[in-house]
Amino acid sequence: MNTEKFEIVAKTFQGLEDVLAEEIRQLGGENVETGRRMVSFTGDKALLYKANLACRTALRILKPIYKFEASDPDEVYEKMKAFPWETLLSPETTFSIDSVTNSDSFRHSKFVTYRAKDAIADYFMEKNGKRPSVRLNGAEVVLNLHISHMSCTLSLDSSGESLHKRGYRVGQTEAPINEVLAAGMILKTGWHGEKDLIDPMCGSGTILIEAALIATNTYPGIFRKNFAFERWKDFDEELFESLYNDDSHEREFTHRIYGSDISPRAIDIATQNIKSAGVAKYIDLKIMSIQRYETAPSPEGILITNPPYGERISSSDLLGLYESIGNRLKHVFKGYDAWIISYHKECFDRIGLKPSVKIELMNGALECEYRKYEIFDGRYKEFKGEGHNLDKRHDSPRRSGPRDQSTFGRRKSYGHRDERPERSERFERGERGERPERPFRPARPQGKPFEHRDRDRFKPEGERPKRLHGDEAFQKFVTFKRPSIKPNDEDTKPRTDETDTSK
Repeated sequence: MNTEKFEIVAKTFQGLEDVLAEEIRQLGGENVETGRRMVSFTGDKALLYKANLACRTALRILKPIYKFEASDPDEVYEKMKAFPWETLLSPETTFSIDSVTNSDSFRHSKFVTYRAKDAIADYFMEKNGKRPSVRLNGAEVVLNLHISHMSCTLSLDSSGESLHKRGYRVGQTEAPINEVLAAGMILKTGWHGEKDLIDPMCGSGTILIEAALIATNTYPGIFRKNFAFERWKDFDEELFESLYNDDSHEREFTHRIYGSDISPRAIDIATQNIKSAGVAKYIDLKIMSIQRYETAPSPEGILITNPPYGERISSSDLLGLYESIGNRLKHVFKGYDAWIISYHKECFDRIGLKPSVKIELMNGALECEYRKYEIFDGRYKEFKGEGHNLDKRHDSPRRSGPRDQSTFGRRKSYGHRDERPERSERFERGERGERPERPFRPARPQGKPFEHRDRDRFKPEGERPKRLHGDEAFQKFVTFKRPSIKPNDEDTKPRTDETDTSK
């Protein structure tokens, strides 16, 4: 096995860099450094494969192969043409290339992509009289060119499709939360299955599924049909199969996960997704609005939810919904830690509780806040007298104490991926059995950037927003502009808003 170590870059959403860095340290990454929407580290081929399988908060895993300086697209062309491309490609190889620019000299990432593609084509035409073909989906070699000011980094994309596309989703509601963001939200709380978890507005069940995978320490990448590194010339199939079939890291989960939603259709979709992910034995679902909660499903636990913002899912009484959330937290979920992500400060204000933690997170194109509420029984003075304090900022939680290392029975090892059993054989039994056949999901088309108009909604502490009433409040807070991209899909974001690998 090749144990040569090299630089690796993992891309993520803004606000999740610290969580991703901790994941990589747990996997054995060395020289871990966080940057803007990225984490760099060193590791070998096994770690590259494992990062794709195991990282919950990574969008892509890149392997930098060529760094150079360029001041304009023509210089990019010349420098790209100077690379020894026969080490990676041949005239019979298909490839795709994606460019991300963060520079005043490179304002059009698509033009940079065209020039880089031309450099590769011209290189082979001059040497062989034949050029490799460009394939947007399913290319044998996927390249990523990142430009920050004049620094250019060419990388091999080992993931292919964004890693948020786990492969277990068979249906979705109107605005499903991105899987990577859902996992990051859960890990930000420090929860790893030590108590019950509830999402009372679960939609298509993404938070519930990601929570079950975290609680059992199941790798999210096992549901995918393929990764881009499987088409590389130096792909080690035996090494990958050993990592794919290894379940020694998995553990038993003895608590419960609860989900509910007011929409019967959402619960039906969540049921299908949960069955597809093979975690139905851990999750209880029911059709119910949060206003109807009279008792909590267990004496203590953690509540994590993503209520409507009014951006893509509207409500006849959006502010009233958030008021109901605060009311149910105070009267039903005493003893819980409640974590809520939302977009408007006015919505948070209606909850009527003081948050102990505020974290800025990006939900697609929306700059959101993720707030923690510690629900206690009694007066705040008594709560504070016991050593608690709501006036604290958030540091990334770290797990304390040893993990439960109990495991399930080892899976059968398959010599070739096509020989693995169909997923339905595993999930109809409701058991955790052999690895599923990983379905291929095509990439979605890119959309246009969404320019929202409420960037200053989170005002400094102590500054009171203007109070609005009646129709004026309804028009401002409930009827919102529909964005032109899907915030849950990392692949539909503007290309200039991607990870900056500069440190």
